[in-house]
Amino acid sequence: MSTSLNSQALLEKLIGFATVSRDSNLALIEFVRDYLAEQGVDSELIHNEDGSKANLWATIGPTDRGGVVLSGHTDVVPVDGQPWTVPAFEMTERDGKLYGRGSTDMKGYIACVLAAVPSFKAADLETPIHLAFSYDEEVGCLGVRSIISMLEERPHRPIACIIGEPTELKPVLGHKGKLGVRCQVKGAPCHSAYAPEGVNAIETAAKMITKLTEIGERLADPAHHDERFYPPFSTVQTGVIEGGRALNIVPSECRFDWEVRSLPGFDAGEVEREMRDYADTELLPRMHAVEPDTDIRFEPLQAYPGLTTEASSDVARLIATLADRDDFGTVAYGTEGGLFHEAGIPTVVCGPGCMDQGHKPDEFIAIEQLERCDAMLQRLVKHLGARGDS
Repeated sequence: MSTSLNSQALLEKLIGFATVSRDSNLALIEFVRDYLAEQGVDSELIHNEDGSKANLWATIGPTDRGGVVLSGHTDVVPVDGQPWTVPAFEMTERDGKLYGRGSTDMKGYIACVLAAVPSFKAADLETPIHLAFSYDEEVGCLGVRSIISMLEERPHRPIACIIGEPTELKPVLGHKGKLGVRCQVKGAPCHSAYAPEGVNAIETAAKMITKLTEIGERLADPAHHDERFYPPFSTVQTGVIEGGRALNIVPSECRFDWEVRSLPGFDAGEVEREMRDYADTELLPRMHAVEPDTDIRFEPLQAYPGLTTEASSDVARLIATLADRDDFGTVAYGTEGGLFHEAGIPTVVCGPGCMDQGHKPDEFIAIEQLERCDAMLQRLVKHLGARGDS
């Protein structure tokens, strides 16, 4: 493996690993581990329970003090059913753009970080740079939690974290949190000709979804707005529903998945508690009056906190210096940043590419964005080498 790989060449290799969240990311992680080893950088792998996936953690520079974390996730969303015009897991260059799944979300950032490793090594850093590459971000920020647990046991907590999600290299100090819940309704089947003798699970689910819609409309009231975000209010939506077997059978089962995208400061658990109360006091008594064995169950799917970093903080000033701009913003999507921040590691979001291209067919990143990210990381080298424990 050449030590002179630039960010474009590294991105091509990273795109070639089909690290959809449902599949293993080990081939990519092993590639990164071997690449770092060639640069003289040791790394730690933190595997999931069955050993099919791993996070990677590496430190460049001194190990007796806190450093700056450069964090990115290695998993990507599926391409199933999307009308791609180029191979999804091969990089295609066209008109100054690099196409491929994960190019912008967020292997472009990881490629830039890896391309900068020789500069990190050569700089004789006073303040260390940590690399944190995680699995299963796309399905609930799952993998990074074991990295954070590891850091909580270390004697030197990182002083800052830069999440490289695509922001077009605009410094981002805030995003919403997320709560995802599955609701399973157990009804009582019967022949549809005698529908009142059964408990229709789909109709019960429909009542609950209507209740969620009402809660969402209430949260959208201007009194609850935070104009730093778009949309400027906490949102509620139902994304999946499944139930029923045949039209002439009163359905015995229905499940639906719903989420809250919550503004910082709003407890998304309030929505779940209101839904549980509605089920317990309004729906279940009526269901049990027909059939005692009916039920409504709630199952957690995803949960991660929002991010709110103060513009006057050290990490905000750091990213303003590196990005050469201080027009701080927010994003609507979630990141692992809220978890780092919650663990006491000041965090910002800033990376190459635009999320408008993420999760879509023919996902791409502009070469110009990679070049600007390369330059930003070189500024980080100079900043940490010059200031010591900053």
